[in-house]
Amino acid sequence: MVRWTLSGFGDEIDADPAVQLPVLLALGSRHVEVRSAWGVNVVDMADEEVARLADVLARHGIGVSAIASPIGKSGVYDDPATELARLERVVWVARRLAARYVRIFSFYRPDGVDVAATRDTVLSRMRAFADVAERESVVLVHENEKLIYGDTPDRVLDVIESVGSSALRVAWDNANFVQVGVRPFSDGYAMLRPFIVYLQVKDARAPDGIEVPAGLGDGELRATLTALRDDGFVGFASLEPHLSDPAFPDVLSGPRRFGEAARAFRALTDDLGIELG
Repeated sequence: MVRWTLSGFGDEIDADPAVQLPVLLALGSRHVEVRSAWGVNVVDMADEEVARLADVLARHGIGVSAIASPIGKSGVYDDPATELARLERVVWVARRLAARYVRIFSFYRPDGVDVAATRDTVLSRMRAFADVAERESVVLVHENEKLIYGDTPDRVLDVIESVGSSALRVAWDNANFVQVGVRPFSDGYAMLRPFIVYLQVKDARAPDGIEVPAGLGDGELRATLTALRDDGFVGFASLEPHLSDPAFPDVLSGPRRFGEAARAFRALTDDLGIELG
Protein backbone atom coordinates (compact mmCIF):
# COMPACT_ATOMS: atom_id res chain seq x y z
CA MET A 1 0.00 0.00 0.00
CA VAL A 2 1.37 3.40 -1.06
CA ARG A 3 0.63 6.25 1.35
CA TRP A 4 0.31 9.90 0.39
CA THR A 5 -0.38 12.86 2.68
CA LEU A 6 -3.73 14.55 2.07
CA SER A 7 -3.99 18.31 2.34
CA GLY A 8 -6.21 21.05 0.94
CA PHE A 9 -6.64 24.76 0.43
CA GLY A 10 -8.47 25.76 3.58
CA ASP A 11 -9.79 29.02 2.19
CA GLU A 12 -11.75 27.12 -0.47
CA ILE A 13 -13.90 25.87 2.43
CA ASP A 14 -14.36 29.07 4.44
CA ALA A 15 -12.49 32.26 5.25
CA ASP A 16 -12.21 31.31 8.93
CA PRO A 17 -9.64 28.65 9.89
CA ALA A 18 -11.92 27.66 12.77
CA VAL A 19 -14.32 26.37 10.08
CA GLN A 20 -11.69 25.18 7.59
CA LEU A 21 -9.78 22.89 9.90
CA PRO A 22 -12.62 20.75 11.33
CA VAL A 23 -13.80 20.11 7.76
CA LEU A 24 -10.32 18.96 6.73
CA LEU A 25 -10.08 16.73 9.80
CA ALA A 26 -13.49 15.20 9.00
CA LEU A 27 -12.23 14.43 5.49
CA GLY A 28 -9.22 12.59 6.87
CA SER A 29 -6.58 15.29 6.46
CA ARG A 30 -4.25 16.58 9.14
CA HIS A 31 -2.68 19.24 6.91
CA VAL A 32 -3.80 22.46 5.29
CA GLU A 33 -2.40 24.52 2.44
CA VAL A 34 -2.48 28.15 3.58
CA ARG A 35 -3.38 30.80 1.02
CA SER A 36 -5.43 33.12 3.22
CA ALA A 37 -7.12 33.28 6.59
CA TRP A 38 -9.92 35.57 7.73
CA GLY A 39 -9.94 37.01 4.22
CA VAL A 40 -6.29 38.13 4.40
CA ASN A 41 -3.82 36.73 1.88
CA VAL A 42 -0.76 35.12 3.42
CA VAL A 43 1.57 37.76 1.95
CA ASP A 44 -0.43 40.53 3.67
CA MET A 45 -0.80 38.97 7.11
CA ALA A 46 0.53 40.96 10.05
CA ASP A 47 2.77 39.21 12.55
CA GLU A 48 -0.14 39.04 14.99
CA GLU A 49 -2.34 37.32 12.42
CA VAL A 50 0.35 34.75 11.67
CA ALA A 51 0.73 34.06 15.38
CA ARG A 52 -3.05 33.72 15.73
CA LEU A 53 -3.13 31.28 12.81
CA ALA A 54 -0.30 29.26 14.33
CA ASP A 55 -2.29 28.97 17.55
CA VAL A 56 -5.43 27.80 15.73
CA LEU A 57 -3.42 25.21 13.81
CA ALA A 58 -1.79 23.93 16.98
CA ARG A 59 -5.13 23.62 18.79
CA HIS A 60 -6.49 21.47 15.96
CA GLY A 61 -3.32 19.42 15.54
CA ILE A 62 -3.03 20.49 11.89
CA GLY A 63 0.25 20.92 10.00
CA VAL A 64 0.88 23.15 6.99
CA SER A 65 1.71 21.33 3.77
CA ALA A 66 2.58 24.51 1.87
CA ILE A 67 2.17 28.25 1.76
CA ALA A 68 0.07 28.97 -1.33
CA SER A 69 1.59 32.34 -2.06
CA PRO A 70 0.71 34.65 -4.97
CA ILE A 71 4.39 35.34 -5.68
CA GLY A 72 5.04 35.50 -9.41
CA LYS A 73 1.34 35.85 -10.16
CA SER A 74 2.16 39.34 -11.34
CA GLY A 75 3.46 41.15 -14.38
CA VAL A 76 6.83 40.01 -15.66
CA TYR A 77 7.96 43.64 -15.99
CA ASP A 78 6.64 44.76 -12.60
CA ASP A 79 9.18 46.01 -10.07
CA PRO A 80 11.36 42.98 -9.21
CA ALA A 81 12.41 44.40 -5.84
CA THR A 82 8.79 44.58 -4.70
CA GLU A 83 8.07 40.97 -5.58
CA LEU A 84 11.32 39.79 -4.04
CA ALA A 85 10.42 41.54 -0.80
CA ARG A 86 7.01 39.87 -0.88
CA LEU A 87 8.72 36.51 -1.30
CA GLU A 88 10.93 37.21 1.70
CA ARG A 89 7.80 37.87 3.74
CA VAL A 90 6.08 34.70 2.57
CA VAL A 91 9.16 32.63 3.36
CA TRP A 92 9.16 34.11 6.87
CA VAL A 93 5.54 32.99 7.25
CA ALA A 94 6.43 29.52 5.95
CA ARG A 95 9.15 29.16 8.55
CA ARG A 96 6.86 30.48 11.29
CA LEU A 97 4.24 27.87 10.35
CA ALA A 98 6.78 25.06 9.82
CA ALA A 99 5.97 24.68 6.11
CA ARG A 100 8.67 23.34 3.82
CA TYR A 101 7.01 24.28 0.52
CA VAL A 102 6.08 27.69 -0.90
CA ARG A 103 4.01 27.89 -4.08
CA ILE A 104 5.11 30.41 -6.72
CA PHE A 105 4.40 31.33 -10.35
CA SER A 106 6.40 32.55 -13.34
CA PHE A 107 4.70 35.83 -14.27
CA TYR A 108 2.10 37.12 -16.67
CA ARG A 109 3.13 38.97 -19.79
CA PRO A 110 1.51 42.13 -21.19
CA ASP A 111 -1.06 41.80 -23.94
CA GLY A 112 0.56 41.55 -27.33
CA VAL A 113 3.96 40.47 -26.01
CA ASP A 114 5.24 37.15 -27.30
CA VAL A 115 6.01 34.64 -24.56
CA ALA A 116 9.53 34.05 -25.93
CA ALA A 117 10.36 37.71 -25.47
CA THR A 118 9.87 37.39 -21.70
CA ARG A 119 12.06 34.33 -21.19
CA ASP A 120 15.28 36.00 -20.06
CA THR A 121 13.44 38.23 -17.59
CA VAL A 122 11.46 35.30 -16.21
CA LEU A 123 14.56 33.18 -15.68
CA SER A 124 16.48 36.00 -14.05
CA ARG A 125 13.66 36.67 -11.60
CA MET A 126 13.13 33.00 -10.85
CA ARG A 127 16.84 32.61 -10.15
CA ALA A 128 16.58 35.43 -7.60
CA PHE A 129 13.65 33.62 -5.98
CA ALA A 130 15.66 30.41 -5.80
CA ASP A 131 18.52 32.27 -4.11
CA VAL A 132 16.14 33.27 -1.30
CA ALA A 133 14.81 29.72 -0.97
CA GLU A 134 18.29 28.22 -0.83
CA ARG A 135 19.34 30.67 1.86
CA GLU A 136 16.22 30.03 3.97
CA SER A 137 16.05 26.25 3.42
CA VAL A 138 12.59 26.13 1.86
CA VAL A 139 11.49 24.63 -1.44
CA LEU A 140 9.65 26.74 -3.99
CA VAL A 141 7.07 24.77 -5.98
CA HIS A 142 6.14 26.26 -9.34
CA GLU A 143 2.48 25.90 -10.27
CA ASN A 144 1.56 25.75 -13.96
CA GLU A 145 -1.02 28.55 -13.78
CA LYS A 146 -2.80 29.58 -16.95
CA LEU A 147 -1.14 32.32 -19.05
CA ILE A 148 2.07 32.65 -17.05
CA TYR A 149 5.39 31.78 -18.68
CA GLY A 150 5.36 28.26 -17.25
CA ASP A 151 1.86 27.25 -18.25
CA THR A 152 2.87 24.43 -20.63
CA PRO A 153 5.08 21.44 -19.81
CA ASP A 154 7.96 22.53 -22.04
CA ARG A 155 8.16 25.96 -20.47
CA VAL A 156 7.83 24.57 -16.94
CA LEU A 157 10.79 22.35 -17.77
CA ASP A 158 12.66 25.33 -19.17
CA VAL A 159 12.21 27.24 -15.90
CA ILE A 160 13.27 24.36 -13.67
CA GLU A 161 16.27 23.27 -15.73
CA SER A 162 17.48 26.78 -16.55
CA VAL A 163 17.37 27.97 -12.94
CA GLY A 164 19.03 24.73 -11.89
CA SER A 165 18.26 24.85 -8.18
CA SER A 166 17.20 22.03 -5.87
CA ALA A 167 15.11 24.70 -4.12
CA LEU A 168 12.84 25.07 -7.17
CA ARG A 169 10.56 22.17 -8.02
CA VAL A 170 7.14 21.45 -9.59
CA ALA A 171 3.65 21.61 -8.11
CA TRP A 172 1.66 19.63 -10.69
CA ASP A 173 -1.88 20.81 -11.53
CA ASN A 174 -3.79 18.68 -14.07
CA ALA A 175 -6.68 21.12 -14.50
CA ASN A 176 -4.49 24.10 -15.31
CA PHE A 177 -2.82 22.11 -18.07
CA VAL A 178 -6.22 21.17 -19.51
CA GLN A 179 -7.21 24.83 -19.54
CA VAL A 180 -4.30 25.72 -21.84
CA GLY A 181 -4.98 22.86 -24.25
CA VAL A 182 -2.51 20.33 -22.83
CA ARG A 183 -3.18 16.65 -22.20
CA PRO A 184 -1.45 16.57 -18.80
CA PHE A 185 -0.24 13.01 -18.58
CA SER A 186 0.24 12.38 -22.28
CA ASP A 187 2.03 15.64 -23.03
CA GLY A 188 3.87 16.50 -19.85
CA TYR A 189 4.27 13.82 -17.23
CA ALA A 190 7.41 12.09 -18.50
CA MET A 191 9.39 15.30 -18.94
CA LEU A 192 8.39 16.80 -15.60
CA ARG A 193 8.27 13.73 -13.34
CA PRO A 194 11.88 14.14 -12.08
CA PHE A 195 10.87 17.49 -10.60
CA ILE A 196 7.35 16.81 -9.27
CA VAL A 197 7.30 17.01 -5.47
CA TYR A 198 3.77 18.31 -4.86
CA LEU A 199 0.37 17.42 -6.32
CA GLN A 200 -2.50 19.90 -6.50
CA VAL A 201 -5.70 17.93 -7.00
CA LYS A 202 -7.96 19.57 -9.56
CA ASP A 203 -9.67 18.40 -12.76
CA ALA A 204 -11.31 20.23 -15.67
CA ARG A 205 -13.21 19.62 -18.88
CA ALA A 206 -11.35 20.35 -22.09
CA PRO A 207 -14.20 21.88 -24.13
CA ASP A 208 -15.01 24.70 -21.69
CA GLY A 209 -12.26 24.59 -19.03
CA ILE A 210 -14.78 24.19 -16.21
CA GLU A 211 -13.40 22.54 -13.07
CA VAL A 212 -15.02 19.27 -11.99
CA PRO A 213 -14.32 16.69 -9.26
CA ALA A 214 -11.22 14.56 -9.72
CA GLY A 215 -11.62 11.93 -12.40
CA LEU A 216 -14.68 13.53 -14.04
CA GLY A 217 -12.77 15.77 -16.43
CA ASP A 218 -10.11 15.53 -19.11
CA GLY A 219 -7.12 15.93 -16.79
CA GLU A 220 -5.97 12.32 -17.12
CA LEU A 221 -6.05 12.03 -13.33
CA ARG A 222 -6.19 8.24 -13.23
CA ALA A 223 -3.17 7.89 -15.52
CA THR A 224 -1.27 10.53 -13.57
CA LEU A 225 -2.01 9.03 -10.16
CA THR A 226 -1.17 5.54 -11.39
CA ALA A 227 2.19 6.69 -12.73
CA LEU A 228 3.00 8.63 -9.56
CA ARG A 229 2.15 5.55 -7.50
CA ASP A 230 4.33 3.33 -9.63
CA ASP A 231 7.18 5.89 -9.61
CA GLY A 232 7.26 5.94 -5.82
CA PHE A 233 5.79 9.39 -5.19
CA VAL A 234 5.20 9.88 -1.45
CA GLY A 235 4.42 13.58 -1.10
CA PHE A 236 1.43 15.82 -0.47
CA ALA A 237 -1.77 15.66 -2.50
CA SER A 238 -3.53 18.96 -1.91
CA LEU A 239 -7.19 19.49 -2.81
CA GLU A 240 -7.78 22.71 -4.76
CA PRO A 241 -11.08 21.81 -6.44
CA HIS A 242 -12.47 25.22 -7.52
CA LEU A 243 -16.04 23.87 -7.43
CA SER A 244 -18.47 26.73 -7.01
CA ASP A 245 -21.50 26.49 -4.74
CA PRO A 246 -24.18 29.22 -4.89
CA ALA A 247 -24.79 28.68 -1.18
CA PHE A 248 -21.21 29.83 -0.46
CA PRO A 249 -20.53 32.64 -2.96
CA ASP A 250 -17.62 34.12 -1.02
CA VAL A 251 -15.33 31.09 -1.33
CA LEU A 252 -14.17 28.98 -4.27
CA SER A 253 -15.85 25.74 -3.21
CA GLY A 254 -17.56 25.81 0.18
CA PRO A 255 -17.66 22.90 2.61
CA ARG A 256 -20.23 20.78 0.73
CA ARG A 257 -18.50 20.85 -2.65
CA PHE A 258 -15.06 20.60 -1.06
CA GLY A 259 -16.27 17.39 0.56
CA GLU A 260 -17.55 16.21 -2.81
CA ALA A 261 -14.10 16.84 -4.29
CA ALA A 262 -12.38 14.99 -1.45
CA ARG A 263 -14.62 11.96 -1.82
CA ALA A 264 -14.07 11.83 -5.58
CA PHE A 265 -10.32 11.93 -5.11
CA ARG A 266 -10.41 9.29 -2.41
CA ALA A 267 -12.47 7.01 -4.64
CA LEU A 268 -9.70 7.23 -7.25
CA THR A 269 -6.90 6.64 -4.78
CA ASP A 270 -8.73 3.77 -3.06
CA ASP A 271 -9.22 2.09 -6.42
CA LEU A 272 -5.51 2.51 -7.19
CA GLY A 273 -4.31 1.19 -3.84
CA ILE A 274 -3.13 4.58 -2.59
CA GLU A 275 -3.79 5.34 1.06
CA LEU A 276 -4.45 8.96 2.04
CA GLY A 277 -3.59 10.15 5.52
